[in-house]
Amino acid sequence: MFETLNSSLTIRNRTFRNRIFSSGHQTLLARGGLVTEAFIAYHAARARGGAGLIITEAASAHESAYFNEFVPSAFLDESIPGFRLLAETIHTHDCGLIGQLFHPGAEVAAILDDGSRPAAWAPSVHHQERYLVTARPMPLAMIRDVIEGFGNTAMRMVTAGLDGVEVLASHGYLPIQFCNPRVNHRIDDYGGNFENRLRFLNEMHDTIRDKVGDKPIVGLRISADDLEASGFGEKEVTEVLHALDAAGRFDYFNVTLGSSSTTEGAVHIVPPMSIDPAYVAPYAERIKRSTGRVILATGRFNRPHDAERAVAAGHVDMVGMTRAQICDPQMARKTFEQRPDDIRECIACNQACIGHYALGAPISCIQYPESGRELTYGKRKAATHSREVLVVGGGPAGLKVAAVAAERGHRVALYEKSNRLGGQVLLAQLLPERSEFGGIVTNLEREARAAGVDIKLGIEMTGERIRANNPDVVVIASGATPHIPDIETSDSAHIVTAWQVINDEVECGSRIVIADWRGDWVGLGLALKLIRAGHQVRLATVANCAGVNVQFYTRDPLIAEIDRLGVEFTHYARLAGADEGTAYFVHASGGHSLEFECDTLVLAYDHDSEMELFTSLEHFDTEVHVIGDALSPRTAEEAVLEGLKVGAKI
Repeated sequence: MFETLNSSLTIRNRTFRNRIFSSGHQTLLARGGLVTEAFIAYHAARARGGAGLIITEAASAHESAYFNEFVPSAFLDESIPGFRLLAETIHTHDCGLIGQLFHPGAEVAAILDDGSRPAAWAPSVHHQERYLVTARPMPLAMIRDVIEGFGNTAMRMVTAGLDGVEVLASHGYLPIQFCNPRVNHRIDDYGGNFENRLRFLNEMHDTIRDKVGDKPIVGLRISADDLEASGFGEKEVTEVLHALDAAGRFDYFNVTLGSSSTTEGAVHIVPPMSIDPAYVAPYAERIKRSTGRVILATGRFNRPHDAERAVAAGHVDMVGMTRAQICDPQMARKTFEQRPDDIRECIACNQACIGHYALGAPISCIQYPESGRELTYGKRKAATHSREVLVVGGGPAGLKVAAVAAERGHRVALYEKSNRLGGQVLLAQLLPERSEFGGIVTNLEREARAAGVDIKLGIEMTGERIRANNPDVVVIASGATPHIPDIETSDSAHIVTAWQVINDEVECGSRIVIADWRGDWVGLGLALKLIRAGHQVRLATVANCAGVNVQFYTRDPLIAEIDRLGVEFTHYARLAGADEGTAYFVHASGGHSLEFECDTLVLAYDHDSEMELFTSLEHFDTEVHVIGDALSPRTAEEAVLEGLKVGAKI
């Protein structure tokens, strides 16, 4: 198995040990524009885990290339020591390292330290839809200075010991903006006909090559198709790549999909679980078939089986498995040790990887919160004394704390009152476009059993039973139950909970109003489920936007589908009551009344923590911890993270 994926690949003068790489992705671990110890530890975990190549995140190649405060400022000499230490560390693990050179052009969503917005620059005046930015045209002198900046930045990275650089021209960033006739309206040497529009990219490559010499790799990352109505399409991209290939420019093409310019194209930057795995492969194949370049590809490769098929078929030469390695840094090693079933498979939830980026927090993973926290949790510390640990609850929180504690040498028993592990994940995976979410339980259960956790199903623990077991430590991860709001209702009103609808335990009328207090996947998922079943649906959320708590690459295409199917949206709607044919709301901002005809009111509300067990142990003379929804109703991310934290300190 995975023989082709495990074969070496030579690009220019550098041979990589296998065909798995980690593509450039922002970690928010850089500080002050410089590489940090946490930045190095994060990438080192993937190199140690078996990756053949790591491409660092986008680094500013010119002072005008400001994107946000966490982008490494590779245009400064002060960046060299950090990149040098990174290169030394990564090379220690027999892994290649390529630096990514970046300029966003018009794609600027940044806020400066003082709260103001920086100026955005593009080939011509450009009105960027997604970030609502108006870019001004770059003067000729600035164009030449940016090209020189890319060359000098490449030289810094090579001086620091990196194996080469990659020009970031994907997702609508500056280099491809010059190629796009709908963005580039210049009438000088850098605009107009195809040759002039390609000049910026040609001169950038040639300047970099002149600066770094013949040995280092110079690659290009590019979207094979923006996949948006007015974007740079596959035919246009192919024309660019054919010209570059014919001229011998760039050692490889790193193929991806999508554009940052619109919400339609942006979903493909980090495709969610609603998009098929390995869907970029056919695009990469067509480029490989028509050019003589080495082809790398990134786009929802979360399983080594898909990567092996793509490489073995000759569609790509190297596969970017980025989120797969965020979720499991040892993914490559497990693959080549013929242990694919031991891989913690990415479920493309986007919550703590790209989702953290949107929150301004360092990268992580809801399944593996050790990611991004390598300096604190990268290595399990063996317990000083082995203790008896009793865990109540078999959801994500309980499974994680049990696994970590057992790995450290404790004797752990986990009790789950139902006959299945998983908690609310069992509900979440039943929602439309959400089936992969159940993988979190599959992965955590496997880790807990492998660590030696004694899992007992169908046993409801009480304070008396816990005392009878006489454990050294008790961890309560018993979850929560649906919250029923205090509203005025009549006996004739048909009111059901989200849990009942998801489990198909109730019949709903033809006209449905969903009272969405959570602003997350539940309200959106219910709306999609019910309208597909033929109901008339209104999603009334108390938030300012449906799905406000869902990561936008996941939320935006889902809302588009729900909207297309005819769901009606009402925002700022606070539920007040219901009777036989009407749901009553109050505008959360204006205070005026809102009334909607409905046959069934679905409550997609918050949860109430299960606190009875903790209360019963109040005077129990032992160490007690409460985690996950039992502590406070939140998401699977907090549940697993708290399981890690408690399991690491017991």
